[in-house]
Amino acid sequence: MVVIREGREKSLLRHHPWVFSGAIESCPEETGVQEVRSSEGRFLAWGWLDSASHIPLRLLSFNESETIDGSWWRNTVKQAVMRRRAFFNPESDTNTFRIIHGEADFLPGVAADIYARVIRVIISARVAWEFRDDIVAELEELLHPDYTVLSTDPAFCGIERMKETTLVYPPEAAVGEIVVRESGIKYGVLPGSGQKSGFFCDQRENRLRVEKYVKDASVLDMCCYTGAFSLHALRGGARFVDSVDSSADALASLQKNLELNGDLNTLRLRSEKADMFDYLRSMPRNKYDVIILDPPKLAKTSKALEEAKKGYKELNRTAMEKIRSGGILVTCSCSGALSREDFRTVLSWAAKDAGVEAQVLETLGQAQDHPVRLAFPESEYLKVFILKIIK
Repeated sequence: MVVIREGREKSLLRHHPWVFSGAIESCPEETGVQEVRSSEGRFLAWGWLDSASHIPLRLLSFNESETIDGSWWRNTVKQAVMRRRAFFNPESDTNTFRIIHGEADFLPGVAADIYARVIRVIISARVAWEFRDDIVAELEELLHPDYTVLSTDPAFCGIERMKETTLVYPPEAAVGEIVVRESGIKYGVLPGSGQKSGFFCDQRENRLRVEKYVKDASVLDMCCYTGAFSLHALRGGARFVDSVDSSADALASLQKNLELNGDLNTLRLRSEKADMFDYLRSMPRNKYDVIILDPPKLAKTSKALEEAKKGYKELNRTAMEKIRSGGILVTCSCSGALSREDFRTVLSWAAKDAGVEAQVLETLGQAQDHPVRLAFPESEYLKVFILKIIK
């Protein structure tokens, strides 16, 4: 049994799923499922205790009558998939989406995406690794994929003391590049490679929103990765698109995606390998009508937040200085440690230092297959502002 210190049970009563060592009064040494009680002996939750994890206690259920075992994991996976049953439409123009979104779906350390007939699972916590076979078994029973690729998340392997590992179910499956559709645009994806799951379906709805701002515009897609925003800008009628990323592999994938979508006038797109800070600082003023900033996560933990704020401010300040007056800045943060309000404050600082006025036209976030759990604010990791820059 785990006992919570007096006065430290408030977050548990709000059903926040993370408990850190400072809130724990006493606990056994062994790893596994534990009953969690207040200092007065009141039941609070069932949790997974693991001193080797950077989050020593992860809460799984607040129902005292439940039994936490492989069957619980399988049933919780099933519920997460069923909540997304509307996405499983063979006539849809989208066949790639998220089916498990970690703690927001009550499954700590698990993310799973559908790529057409392939499932991609990413494990970022030791507790999910412990139950990986149950997770995959339930997904395969429900969805009957051609195969499933499961990997540990390299960004968390160090702090979770896990090895970087990739498993394929069944092991003899021939893993290769597949073509998926999102909003009618085709993408080549190699499950198990690239950043995160290999494709960022969390920006799906935002990419559609951007299309309405780019007609006859000069567009910069900064940190373009494999080109999803760029392709939407082309479809939206951009005059030209400059796609910039620091990864040569990502830009090579962008070129393949251009070929898959030959109906778009791809002659209007130019790609370049460059550091985002260097490119923004060196580019001429007034070249772009629309700038899209979608950088990688700058704050991986709360300890890195202050330095990350400086990075976000510098990126956005430079973009605001360089964009044409009346231009549109689409600026994103995928740092869960940076709240939406803090990001907005950073943008206001950037506008002040750039000597511009900025109007918020739209406030956006992650797509609906990446739900935000109110008890877990960290699940709202993607923040997007569409700004009009006035000089």
